[in-house]
Amino acid sequence: MPSRRTVLAGGLAGGAAALLPASPSTAATYTPPAVRTRIDLNASWRFLRADASGAQAVSFDDSSWTAVTVPHTWNAADGQDGGNNYYRGPGWYRRHYAVPAAYAGRRMWLQFAGVNTTADVYVNGTLLGQHKGGYARIRFDATAALKPGQDNVIAVRVTNAADAGVPPLSADYTFFGGIYRNVSLQVTDPLCVRMLDNAGPGLFVRTTALSAASATVEVKSSGWNNGTTTRAVSVRAVVTDAAGNIVADATTAPQNVAAAAGFTTTQTITIANPHRWQGKADPYLYNANIEIRDGSTVTDAVTERFGLRTVTIDPVNGLFLNGVHVPLHGVNRHQDRLGRGWAINDPEHTTDFDLMDEMGVNALRTAHYQQDQKVYNLADERGYLVWAEIPLVNSVTNSAAFTANAQQQLRELIRQNYNHPSIVVWGIGNEQAADDSTTNNLLASLASLVSTEDPDRLSTYAHNGAITSGLVNHAKAAGYNRYSGWYSGASADFGPWADNLHAAQPTRLIAISEYGAGASVNQHQENPPKPVPDSDFHPEEYQALLHESHWAQIAARPYLWGTFVWNMFDFAADARSEGDTYGRNDKGLVTYDRATRKDAFYWYKANWTTTPFVYIASRRWASRTTAATTIKVYATADSVTLTLNGASLGTKTSSNHIYTWPATLRSGANTVTASGTRDGVAYTDTVTWTLA
Repeated sequence: MPSRRTVLAGGLAGGAAALLPASPSTAATYTPPAVRTRIDLNASWRFLRADASGAQAVSFDDSSWTAVTVPHTWNAADGQDGGNNYYRGPGWYRRHYAVPAAYAGRRMWLQFAGVNTTADVYVNGTLLGQHKGGYARIRFDATAALKPGQDNVIAVRVTNAADAGVPPLSADYTFFGGIYRNVSLQVTDPLCVRMLDNAGPGLFVRTTALSAASATVEVKSSGWNNGTTTRAVSVRAVVTDAAGNIVADATTAPQNVAAAAGFTTTQTITIANPHRWQGKADPYLYNANIEIRDGSTVTDAVTERFGLRTVTIDPVNGLFLNGVHVPLHGVNRHQDRLGRGWAINDPEHTTDFDLMDEMGVNALRTAHYQQDQKVYNLADERGYLVWAEIPLVNSVTNSAAFTANAQQQLRELIRQNYNHPSIVVWGIGNEQAADDSTTNNLLASLASLVSTEDPDRLSTYAHNGAITSGLVNHAKAAGYNRYSGWYSGASADFGPWADNLHAAQPTRLIAISEYGAGASVNQHQENPPKPVPDSDFHPEEYQALLHESHWAQIAARPYLWGTFVWNMFDFAADARSEGDTYGRNDKGLVTYDRATRKDAFYWYKANWTTTPFVYIASRRWASRTTAATTIKVYATADSVTLTLNGASLGTKTSSNHIYTWPATLRSGANTVTASGTRDGVAYTDTVTWTLA
């Protein structure tokens, strides 16, 4: 294993040589030609949660079906109520769409941003194809089946039933079924970028050299002549800065492309005085624009954002972004919401990032699967460093079909998300139960696929077993899921365990991919002992104590290149029967409905931000039965003063953002007020507790 690894902004292997040099310009602005049409198809669906013979036929009567709008899941209720008896089987979706007559002669692509797990897609009774895998974007050529100027019927059979050939076979989360992301029709000229390359954008941007003076960027585009005649094709690549000013412009010489043939062009350009993407400090984005041309006519245009940056991971000193050390304040995130499952919208994704921003998060593991494009777009815009991964969880099937599907899901993940500067590692799996030849051979093939598809980024794997396990030896970087003080041992065990691993394997790139504890905002105990994880009692105070201990140990160990709290938000795990709500994993720092920030949220906010605030912990423990207590405050303050029922308990300073006072409550209502001073400005928090 190398002692040091540098990662540029990503790169897809292969491609033709550059044809014409770039001719940068700083004066002109650029607006991409509007030659494509996107039609939103989210509304007016009919849905049946059952199988229905012949439902793909145009004449099929769906009048008794339920009217729905996608994103939609059929497990919004039963997938989060506990008992692990949620519906896993087939469902059907149907809708009508009148294709405008003007689309005759154009190419029409039916696109689904996410369907779980297997989708059979029909148009006017014709099967366009089947896709297995519940997290990637999928796209079909619907040109031959759709009839411009007429009404058309789109029918989709979806099933989230278990499939031995499709990962994940099992996982500690609910597998919500349905068309749970957006649906659209993309309309293009027959001469366009390649639309069926794993539903990727057809445009890939690779930074091959980067300095303060210049950046060398390869703009690779793949196109396809879907027409019936030869076309004289040239490709224009235009790179613009964030304001739309042209910084590089190159056009290839024309080449003849036969009907039903493809072409790939790689144009090498130089950007003078590049503005780097520096994470949360400066998440600067450029635009790469491609025009496919037939003579002087632009037939297709695609824009992809990208960032210029290098990432270096050192086994001793951690992660460096553009040569600057960045301690990762990371969390894991599942994509579901209370009452909605996975069928969430862009504003809800944005709310999640707002909460993460508030807490000071700068790194995100999109566990355990590819998430919506909105998530990666927000990460780019807000400067997060992202661990993206495929849903290879728990176990594998020893079959060619399973191996091929795992590889397919990884290839889709990389090609669809390749241009996002936020993504720094590709995850090839999580917590495999068997360290056997079948599993190791699969992981080896996936690590090799990462190197082939994107030689500039690292592969990684999330491991929960022995440090000598072979499972963790395939990826270039390692993550460990450690639950010291929850599933095993004590919280204080974490640091010695990490030191032992680092000493035994000093060249390994070590991250902590998961750590945490369950917490109910409705259950409380002062200085609680370690709860039984699968019991009904998960006091909020224990989670806070565990995270206090863990973060102090993490901060003292710079060789950990990244650490990721499990989890940012409570999420559905219908098989669970623990805490105050069955069917839920309650390790989140924020409740499932996003309404309540738990105490541990404010612990990290105090350590990961400079936002001035004071916060009284155990605030929801409003009904008390014992007079003697210790009042704890988290704060980013020069000093904090506490009053109880108007009487001062003193002013304190702290070196670790924790302030405590012994106190005695009186019978009846008690008012607790914490006032923190920061640079001469006061910040106050107040709670009321009642002693019975």
